[in-house]
Amino acid sequence: MFENFDLSKMSAMLEEAQKQAQKMQEDAASKEFTAKSGGGLVKVSMNGHGEVIDIVIDDSLLSDKESLQILLMSAMNDVSKMVEENKKLATTQMLSQFGGFGATS
Repeated sequence: MFENFDLSKMSAMLEEAQKQAQKMQEDAASKEFTAKSGGGLVKVSMNGHGEVIDIVIDDSLLSDKESLQILLMSAMNDVSKMVEENKKLATTQMLSQFGGFGATS
């Protein structure tokens, strides 16, 4: 079963995978995702790590707490999904470089 198994190649593959994962994390820090809700009354931005980096709220919502809460939750959920999808895509792309592990058919 393991006659042709070369540990030195496996070690090199793992080292390359670590480099790719580090690069993914660095790239994520520089990406920015933004979602709007309420026709742009609320805008939330996150970096690729899922950290909120900006929130913009239209002044007209400051007197309507319930609407503000609903729109803020909506924008937060949407931008969070964007970040998660980006992470999945990046991971799939990285894994597909290593023997097709992440490839979908």
